[in-house]
Amino acid sequence: MSGVLVLNAGYEPLHRVSLQHAVRMLHRRVAVVEEAVAGKRFGQYPLPAVLRLVRYVQMRWRHRTGAPPWSRAGVLRRDGQVCAYCGARGASTVDHVMPRSRTAEPNTWLNTVACCGRCNNRKRDRTPEEAGMRLRYAPRVPTHAELLDL
Repeated sequence: MSGVLVLNAGYEPLHRVSLQHAVRMLHRRVAVVEEAVAGKRFGQYPLPAVLRLVRYVQMRWRHRTGAPPWSRAGVLRRDGQVCAYCGARGASTVDHVMPRSRTAEPNTWLNTVACCGRCNNRKRDRTPEEAGMRLRYAPRVPTHAELLDL
């Protein structure tokens, strides 16, 4: 995990931000340093590991019951960047189980999996059965908490 953890004013974890974003938050005084890296500084600020917001932010999205919106980054996070076909780590592409040319809604949680470039090129515009490839795991709809990556 990289970046700086941001806590709400009530100490609930919200998300992670880059170091540059964290420093901008400190400069705008919307956050304070809760935990810093010992002995390191970023300009005039201690190098933050954890920030806490000064004002409370509503988190309605966390209490939604429906599925989170589909995204390429979400698919890679859900699958842990592990290729669904060969099991290689570091998968960087998203494969459509049912090719985009054959379905009305190609970008759904249940039709996409993380895939390495080699397997994605091998599968091309075919179903896994047509390509002679087996899915190592079935695609599923993740929860909002899974995609938060704290």
